[in-house]
Amino acid sequence: MKKLLLATLIAGSSMGAAVVSAPASAAVVVVREAPPPPRDEVVPAPRRGYVWQNGHWEWRHNHHVWVKGMWIRTRHGYHYNQPTWAEHDGRWEMRRGMWARGDKDGDGVPNAVDSRPNNPNRH
Repeated sequence: MKKLLLATLIAGSSMGAAVVSAPASAAVVVVREAPPPPRDEVVPAPRRGYVWQNGHWEWRHNHHVWVKGMWIRTRHGYHYNQPTWAEHDGRWEMRRGMWARGDKDGDGVPNAVDSRPNNPNRH
């Protein structure tokens, strides 16, 4: 019993030294390895009712995997924040793409930076 407890404590303490990737559904993933440079992609012509999600690197199964850009359906009253990577204290943090409140006219531009946030006739 003591050996099992000791092994569990050692295994648990070593987990603190490793960076553990978050599940695919998590909004933030932190890893030690920087993502490769973004790949060039040709963005198709705009589609009404959709917003383009840029291609980006994701962390899956302990390595970076390229995810191609794609159209995603807009959500009325929301704007889309693109997936991003940022370095903090020697670790790389990936924020997944997500919807945020604040797009009254549904043009994909957040109200805070939209010169005409209530104009529904832009398309």
